[in-house]
Amino acid sequence: MDHPLRFKIDYPEKSSRGILLLRTFFGWLYCLIPHGFLLFFLGIAAGFVQFIAWWAILFTGKYPQGMYNFVLNYYRWSLRVMAYMSYMTDVYPPFNGKEIEGHPLHFNIDYPEKSSRGTLLLRTFFGWLYCLIPHGFLLLFLGIAAGFVQFIAWWAILFSGKYPEGMFGFVERYIRWSLRVMAYMSYMNMTDVYPPFNGKE
Repeated sequence: MDHPLRFKIDYPEKSSRGILLLRTFFGWLYCLIPHGFLLFFLGIAAGFVQFIAWWAILFTGKYPQGMYNFVLNYYRWSLRVMAYMSYMTDVYPPFNGKEIEGHPLHFNIDYPEKSSRGTLLLRTFFGWLYCLIPHGFLLLFLGIAAGFVQFIAWWAILFSGKYPEGMFGFVERYIRWSLRVMAYMSYMNMTDVYPPFNGKE
């Protein structure tokens, strides 16, 4: 069965050494500061929206679609900044979270027409036990490995102008797995589908 969350970054056949060095030393100035400033306030708004959506699901069994799209766009924008700063793409992130045809980062979660109140309450009170602990334990070690892989990939790009494809896929799968856990857990509530124990598409 297909998972409702889809995340993919188009693999870059070539990566720019110049952009790599530029964002390594000045990325905080021209990317993290302007995007981070806006995303900070959007993140606060997204938090309020998710709080209201929790109650909406509890009383109506439905995540209001406008709220859902707002939260989805916030996370898509954040992911584009992350992908650029972690040199998985040389495409500078746009100042919005809308779907953009041709952008190398693809992120979407199928909108659920109905959401389970029982699952909402179960993951709110016990999600840490049956989801965060088992997934978090594995993702902790994968996250350490992904950080190590990205360090090596930085040097690979510097010397070869290419992000090794196997390393790229490993980091992409780690991010996808993490996102599925986030989407399921109560602070997002964007899917009732329990995350699989892998980051495959």
